[in-house]
Amino acid sequence: MNNFLAIDQGTTSSRAIIFSPNHEPIRDSQKEYALSYPNDGWVEAEPSDILKTVKETLENVIQQSSEIISSCGITNQRETTIVWSIETGEPIYPAIVWQDRRTHELCKTLKDNGHEAMVRAKTGLVIDPYFSATKIKWILDNVDGARKDAEAGKLRFGTVDSFLVNKLSKERLHLTDVTNASRTMLFNINDMQWDEDLLNLFDIPRSMLPEVRSCDSDYGTLNIEGQNIAIKGVIGDQQSALVGQRCFNLGDMKSTYGTGCFLMVNTKEKLITLDEGLLTTVGYKLNNEINYAIEGSIYSCGNIIQWLRDKMEFFKDASSSEEFLNQNGFSNNIQFLPAFNGLAAPYWDSDVRGGFYGITQDASKNDMITAAFKSICYQTRDITELLIQNNIKINSLNVDGGMTANKTFCQLLSDSLKVNILKPVNIESTALGACIVAQISQGENIDNIKSRIEDKYEPQDNLKDFLETDYRLWRNYIEKTISNIK
Repeated sequence: MNNFLAIDQGTTSSRAIIFSPNHEPIRDSQKEYALSYPNDGWVEAEPSDILKTVKETLENVIQQSSEIISSCGITNQRETTIVWSIETGEPIYPAIVWQDRRTHELCKTLKDNGHEAMVRAKTGLVIDPYFSATKIKWILDNVDGARKDAEAGKLRFGTVDSFLVNKLSKERLHLTDVTNASRTMLFNINDMQWDEDLLNLFDIPRSMLPEVRSCDSDYGTLNIEGQNIAIKGVIGDQQSALVGQRCFNLGDMKSTYGTGCFLMVNTKEKLITLDEGLLTTVGYKLNNEINYAIEGSIYSCGNIIQWLRDKMEFFKDASSSEEFLNQNGFSNNIQFLPAFNGLAAPYWDSDVRGGFYGITQDASKNDMITAAFKSICYQTRDITELLIQNNIKINSLNVDGGMTANKTFCQLLSDSLKVNILKPVNIESTALGACIVAQISQGENIDNIKSRIEDKYEPQDNLKDFLETDYRLWRNYIEKTISNIK
């Protein structure tokens, strides 16, 4: 029996999982690594840490396994930007993580100069530090000799998938897939090509960019523990979760609760643009067919829980947070603004920062934890409200990611959104998506891949009025805060 290897490279950890052909996890290894925050709004990672943790997890699962591995799929944090030297193979600067906001002023200038409409039309994205283009430009403009070397064709850029393929493939290939390319703000999602107008706007040499392939293409050969394993797929993490949740039909919708939260709706061949702050992106390209998607991005999600655990020391581990979460959503009128690194959809405001509001002397730890969890639910509702306003019907929401192990959170999410929440048997949909892409690359029929639901959460009528009022209070707090900093 042939099995499949998935590499899931995330914002704060790397993971390797061996799946059976029926998508049962057989072997699993995960390694965390640290991010650094050298200045306000800056978020960096060491590429060597990323590569080291990926290799360690691969070694762990291969050493534990006697199974034959048919092929490998890679999924990765998107937008995170790495630039390395062709001559040395070494990065010239730390990886600038997708959460990083250092190019806020540049983005503001580009908007003020009237470039947003063109960027939006070509990429489906808003001009924001979130995406790779301004990160690349910053490195070229701020690292000694980088601009000169780039113009001489001596530097390579890649999102993490490109970096891993280059370092792990025996062939040292420089490749990416359509989903990761679509998050750079340099890729035209209409003609599926790097765009000269965008390259000129951001002053980035074409020679730096990788070749773009379908998600289910060949990406070289991985050699690990004496085994040669074909890399048969690459896909960005949120798109991978879309595949992992089997959202293959028009209107199928998933929301992933990891470090950030990303809600994505499959629009098939329809390239739909909404003006209210949601993104249009490539969902996947499989079997030579492009599926587009609408995405709502939330910067802070799991990292809020991590902050409550590590910095506030409200609980010892993430799993125990459920004990402190009020099941009825009552937070003693405390609201939490989840803006460690600004707000994404639908606000797209880089200046605003997080905070609690409404704390009185009778406020408890439980109230503050509940307010933090509710803010994640309410951010999700912000996105679903926009979809509904644009005639995109929501019957249910497929969820995945580590936070969905928290049953109280899932129920609160259902109550807040007033829709059914469906959680699959395997909540590691991102890694599973990479496995499925590799399977499709080797001939698996996409129609045969079905989702298995473990839990279904339905909204409770008795909380409807309370949570509706509370959501409006939270929105008012957000809007007043944004208004006060302008």
